[in-house]
Amino acid sequence: MAFDGIVTMAVASELQSVITTGKIDKVYQPETDELVFNIHTKSGNVKLFASANSASSRVHLIEDTLPNPPAPLSFCMLLRKHIQGARITDVSQKGSERILEISLETLNELGFTVSKKLIFEIMGKHSNIVLTDIATGKIIDCIKHISIDVNRIRQLLPGVIYQYPPAQDKLPFKQISHDTVLPADSKSIQRSVAGISPALAEEIAAHNDKAEFLLDIMRQTEQNESTPTVYSDDKNSPKEFHIIPLSEYEDVCQKKQFNSISKCLEYFYSNKQSTNKVRQKSLDLIRAVSSQLDKLHLKEQRLREDLLKAENSDDLRLYGELLTANIHAVKPGADNVEVINYYDGSTVHIPLEPRFSPSKNAQNYFKKYGKAKTAIKEKQLQLEYNDTEISYLDSVLAYLENCDDLSQIDELRKELEDTGYLRRRKIPGGFKEKKFKAEPYKYTLKDGSYVLVGKNNKENDILTFKTASSQDLWFHTKDIPGSHVILKIKQPSEEPDADTIYQAASVAAYHSKGRTSENVPVDYVKVKYVKKPAAAKPGMVIFTNNKTVWVNPKLP
Repeated sequence: MAFDGIVTMAVASELQSVITTGKIDKVYQPETDELVFNIHTKSGNVKLFASANSASSRVHLIEDTLPNPPAPLSFCMLLRKHIQGARITDVSQKGSERILEISLETLNELGFTVSKKLIFEIMGKHSNIVLTDIATGKIIDCIKHISIDVNRIRQLLPGVIYQYPPAQDKLPFKQISHDTVLPADSKSIQRSVAGISPALAEEIAAHNDKAEFLLDIMRQTEQNESTPTVYSDDKNSPKEFHIIPLSEYEDVCQKKQFNSISKCLEYFYSNKQSTNKVRQKSLDLIRAVSSQLDKLHLKEQRLREDLLKAENSDDLRLYGELLTANIHAVKPGADNVEVINYYDGSTVHIPLEPRFSPSKNAQNYFKKYGKAKTAIKEKQLQLEYNDTEISYLDSVLAYLENCDDLSQIDELRKELEDTGYLRRRKIPGGFKEKKFKAEPYKYTLKDGSYVLVGKNNKENDILTFKTASSQDLWFHTKDIPGSHVILKIKQPSEEPDADTIYQAASVAAYHSKGRTSENVPVDYVKVKYVKKPAAAKPGMVIFTNNKTVWVNPKLP
């Protein structure tokens, strides 16, 4: 991805014209390596987004509203203390580097004006966001602390004098003139000119007058006349972007052009990163749930083995009976005895414990038999409970695998915390946890009726037992983890036609673990026949009077 020095220059030029003289109203930190600044400018309020994520570091304006944690992180609180209410005096790029600087003026505790600087280092895995004091040159704090153990040359810690990253032995692209002779091939251009990405180097190499072409790009960038472009594949997944069209992608990708570099970057990263970010955030939960499932399956295996042993315990009762009937034939201290089975006349070999008397050995066999019979009931109860836990976690895993929204992951994490599968995260005093609000999916069918679909197990319970009426139809994949789906009935006496039922069932199949399968069985029944057992896990129900249809997963 081509967030190079030229793109940084374009961002700096755009921000210089938009947010200079603006006032920072609010600071948020949606993730540990992301910041959002609400800035009041002369032309209205704007949101500046900055990320120090190793895979997607960037700075640009955004229009979307990002979800925030219930309690602000420590770096966010420090920024609120130091720069909330600050006036932006300048936005600039450091040389030809991928470093963006925002100069600020704010008031200290005594009411005196002080100057500070936010420095955004957009350098892949070395990306960082640093707040410095201009007068002393010292770091106030940074979003990632770099100690001497990590980097002996350059530390980024509070109180340390800020130093720029070491300069590369390359010609900065801003020092190129009309007389500069650039190498012929793209790799040599990239090795000799600082701030040039591979994609731009390819484009420069394709022109005869390479220096003039690069100077023209810089002129367009400074005057905000460039045409930022995103190239996407057949699945509409962004592959590359730059402030100019890239000829190597023109014939093989779909392109989308923008009138601002910020809109280009927001489109690229929101579409490129949405699946990656969701997958990244869900991976931890998937690992935790999968680990719990592995433990439960192992427990199930052991319970079944114990149950099998307990069910084969009739020999213990027989040994006790035969010993009692043949006590006179057992020698004291013997470790075994052979007696006649008076049920069928066969000879039975009975192991004995030499320490105990014959009668005591008989009592021990009866005692073991009694324990085995009790164990059968207990193991069966444990197996039933273990099966309900497996079913519940299977449903959570299905939601995580089908998840396409960060807010859904947060709700699933909260659900796992509430049910005790994850340790509850501490929220600092004074900050309240956000209340759960059910927001099910809603789909309109061909006949105008609509279905509601739960996004998680808690939402399933609300949907089935609070939102739905008794005459609505309830859908769920048969023996497959999935969402509760409610088909709203317009009139109590009205019965939906077969096509409507098949459409609703297809939605239920789509929002299940069988999404990628065909001919998925789906049960449906009136809501009044769906019950929730006492102390059942979220989303776990029982139902009767159901019918089953087989459909292919599909949304209307």
